[in-house]
Amino acid sequence: MADQHLQPLLHELVGVVLAPTSALTDPDGQLRPAGVQGVFHADARVLRQAELRIDGREPEAIGNAPDGPHGARFVSLARWLGDPGPDPTVRIDRIRRAVPRGLTEEIHVVSTATDPVRATVTLRLGCDLAPIETVKSGIPVSPLDAKSGQPDQLSWTAEGITVTVTGDGAGAHTGIETGPPASPTDAAPDPGPAAATLSWSIDLPPRGRTVLRWRLLVDDPRAVVVTPPREPAWSRPEVVADDPRLARLLDRSLDDLRALRLAEADTPHEVFLGAGVPWFLTLFGRDSLWAARMLLPLGTDLAASTLRVLARRQGSRIDVRSGEAPGKIMHELRRHEFVAAGNGLRLPAAYYGTIDATLLWVSLLHDAWRWGLADEEIIPLLPHLEAALGWLAEHADPDGDGFVEYLDGSGQGLANQGWKDSHDSVRFRDGSLARPPIALAEVQGYAHRAALDGAALLDAFDRPGGGRWREYAAALADRFRARFWVDGPLGAHPALALDRDNRPVDSLTSNLGHLLGTGLLSGAESAQVADLLAGPALAGGFGLRTMSTEDTGFSPLSYHCGSIWAHDTAIVIGGLAAEGFASQATRLADGLLGAAEAFDYRLPELYGGDDRETLGRPLPYPAACRPQAWSAAAAVVLLHAAVGLYPDVPAGRIELRPLSTMPFGAITARRLRVAGNPVDVTVDHSGTATLTR
Repeated sequence: MADQHLQPLLHELVGVVLAPTSALTDPDGQLRPAGVQGVFHADARVLRQAELRIDGREPEAIGNAPDGPHGARFVSLARWLGDPGPDPTVRIDRIRRAVPRGLTEEIHVVSTATDPVRATVTLRLGCDLAPIETVKSGIPVSPLDAKSGQPDQLSWTAEGITVTVTGDGAGAHTGIETGPPASPTDAAPDPGPAAATLSWSIDLPPRGRTVLRWRLLVDDPRAVVVTPPREPAWSRPEVVADDPRLARLLDRSLDDLRALRLAEADTPHEVFLGAGVPWFLTLFGRDSLWAARMLLPLGTDLAASTLRVLARRQGSRIDVRSGEAPGKIMHELRRHEFVAAGNGLRLPAAYYGTIDATLLWVSLLHDAWRWGLADEEIIPLLPHLEAALGWLAEHADPDGDGFVEYLDGSGQGLANQGWKDSHDSVRFRDGSLARPPIALAEVQGYAHRAALDGAALLDAFDRPGGGRWREYAAALADRFRARFWVDGPLGAHPALALDRDNRPVDSLTSNLGHLLGTGLLSGAESAQVADLLAGPALAGGFGLRTMSTEDTGFSPLSYHCGSIWAHDTAIVIGGLAAEGFASQATRLADGLLGAAEAFDYRLPELYGGDDRETLGRPLPYPAACRPQAWSAAAAVVLLHAAVGLYPDVPAGRIELRPLSTMPFGAITARRLRVAGNPVDVTVDHSGTATLTR
């Protein structure tokens, strides 16, 4: 039987991030040559091992905590050193930080012993420069041989990348170094694969301390993404709420969003958000667009740069293999072809296999305009708007049935091209898989909204075509009402999709929540959808399940058929709030805040969809990205829904419509931003909202 390679688990790993660099290690701070552990830089694992030994023994870990937006602190003990007795007297703190093009670490060795402490500190290092897709596939990669240059320096080189590790005052050695046994009864540690080492001899006086330092630097001239040179352009609001969880979540999330900022190498000042650590720390059309849209209450700069970055790579030709088409917005960008072992997936470096990014690009441009993006920034993007609408008119409906649909024509791309892009995500109620081409329900909502948003922009800037797109939207709403609605066990609802035979895929899923706020549904239809979203079948966990418990395909740890995604829940909360469904929005918001608390306020990409009563806390999905851009941005959506700030700068008005259920109690949010100007919003205990400029 052939070896089965499994995607490595990462839910228990601790990460530090400054995109495009991230490090994932065990909770004790050790970077072991196993699974997905490593330091990654722009789609390559640049360090696979950094294991600390004191006199040949591993320190005993007792805890870890974040240390600033890009760092973590790991605390351990060397109980075999120092004074005898129950209290430890030698403590080791490893303070690790991601920095531009690398990583730094300080190793604080602190003694409270009454006698001197002498020891040898060794750091075993290894590097394989494995591509991220190889790591994700679980395929083992042999380590590279280290080279020693300066006395305190080691380096590795392959595929045009050079990795250098320097230990201040250390001795650098290539090859295996195990160190002597700590005592006659202790076996020497297993050296594992060939490793290089840095070593320091320390001699501490009574109650003495020392700090050892090492740093990693990556020289990667072929990287397509880099760390932006400037600080975040968005505001950092100050929030005071009766429910303190909201402020805690927002604070941690803004740190993570700061760490996830990226730019392309040739335009370093045009910032966007990388999707998530470790698999997707690059430009992703859908993810980057949604995250920028969710952050609009903090300013329009991120939206503007995200729109420009994607407009530069807007499709201009038909290419079946990459999925490119004229006017289409891309899906993801890599340094080279992305080849996933075992499933035949081969994605070109610039891949366009997404059905929704183009529509989301149009609506982000419109929403940024409403939030006050200046005309001089919008006007250069209008030709790209017209090209995107041209894609909707000419390429989004290949079978001519009036719905936007996808079909991978290459046989090597993504079989499903909505946000639920796993191979088994589109299922009928009986669990059977739908076959493409597939027209997703939420994509019809996005198309309806994009048509109206595009029409509004065309009219405002004296461009032709607005009437045509309003007619398109009205006709699409009629077709959707006639074809998508089905009767389910819990009542009538929009189907997940139409399959290749135009059959409604009749499962009840979170997708229908994305229709809220798009204008595709009537008031009565929206009310029916809102009640289903808040019912126990979808909302019985810590947020919104991707599939209802009534469906045969439901599994709480299925990637897209029963798990809970933070961004999905947040998008639906935003739609419910905008349409006035306060109690339903509050139920989902309470679940999301409960999950945030359980995950130390760093919301993962997704987590288990078990009932709240089953374990009392959500189960982690073991391969979820964390931090992840649109999960972190969910915190801003919660804040926005709570205060109900809805500006229309071109029309010269601002509406305040806070959630009447007041899910966080009284709340004050200072330094939100409208048209570049700071505004404060206060909602008192009576639900009365006040805006201060």
